[in-house]
Amino acid sequence: MGIIILLISISLVIAVGFLLSFLWSMKSGQFDDTYSPSVRMLFEDKPEPEHQPEPESQPESANDEKK
Repeated sequence: MGIIILLISISLVIAVGFLLSFLWSMKSGQFDDTYSPSVRMLFEDKPEPEHQPEPESQPESANDEKK
């Protein structure tokens, strides 16, 4: 029974250590993204599709030949 209490207490100490190191790294700016904001402006606006001219209609005589 004593070994279980010892192992639980050691795991809690390790977990608290990881939590504190994570909080410290978040506070010090370790996970700040400095690359994406500079690139985001390049992909912000979606390009508008180019207007393609409509194909010219064929003369009616050409339509008669196809029938």
